[in-house]
Amino acid sequence: MEILNRFISCAKADLQRIVLPEGCEIRTLMAADRVISEQIANVILLGDREKVLAIAAEKGLKNIEKAQIINPENCEFTEKYTNLLYELRKNKGLTQEQAAELVKNPLYFGCLMIKNGDADGELAGAQNTTGNVLRPALQIIKTQAGVSVISGAMLLFSKEKQYGENGFLLAADVAVLPNPTSEELAQIAIVSGRTMKNMIGIEPKIAMLSFSTKGSASNEMVDKVVKATELAQTLAPDLQIDGELQTDAALVPSVGKFKAPESNVAGKANVLVFPSLEVGNIGYKLLERLGGATAVGPVLQGMAAPINDLSRGCSVDDVYNMIAITANQAIAAKK
Repeated sequence: MEILNRFISCAKADLQRIVLPEGCEIRTLMAADRVISEQIANVILLGDREKVLAIAAEKGLKNIEKAQIINPENCEFTEKYTNLLYELRKNKGLTQEQAAELVKNPLYFGCLMIKNGDADGELAGAQNTTGNVLRPALQIIKTQAGVSVISGAMLLFSKEKQYGENGFLLAADVAVLPNPTSEELAQIAIVSGRTMKNMIGIEPKIAMLSFSTKGSASNEMVDKVVKATELAQTLAPDLQIDGELQTDAALVPSVGKFKAPESNVAGKANVLVFPSLEVGNIGYKLLERLGGATAVGPVLQGMAAPINDLSRGCSVDDVYNMIAITANQAIAAKK
């Protein structure tokens, strides 16, 4: 997959510091060993050094000792990060004692490393739920300016090269927000377009999906997508965004031309914005399992710094690819 290969090449050319809070998780360690060997990122593992190295030795991982290994429960950064967290959260009622306890949590520690400028991005979720990964990220890193919602975008690589960008599509939201409002859906569309343009380097053509195309059905769920489309077009006039579009009208040129002849997106969409998390999650998994597409992600969008969440069912390859993607997000953010 050419796009993933490009991510890896870009990461190698501009090494980023990626912190992995689940430092004793075997899939994470196996992926980190490969990343270190191929010089894709400077890896920071959180966990007890002896335990991390013992697991690595047991599995025959020869590069883990080259990583920076930090134990959040006992390290030189503890006091500094405790004070930082206290200052960030004292207005929310956090005490110094509570901050000292939270800093021992690797998910909080990883975010504090990024906030303090000691790391460039974070990847977790092989052991932790999305809620556990996002909670410290939202408290410490927060969202990008002008963005109030976090969303998850899936990179989809289809064998059907006539769709999207030579078979490549970006789809959101598939991971975070169950039932976005029109305003939130507009933000998801815009940040998805920015991901496609700034990180992936492809000019986005963003389709706001529905079960209706240009008024073919009347329903409050359709109205939400229509309003979201109008808001997104107003807020980001530099992006090609159109809706509401049925999936066939968004992807198939002949159908798009027939159902929405005036649209500059219909039949050419490479970014699909789903009206709800339920639709998005079901949709991408159908494409993956029945349609034979390869799904990579989700890539979390809207954070002020790269924080990504893995599925607890992830493979070693998933972790490896997401480290490269997190590095590319960090590179794009610095630009």
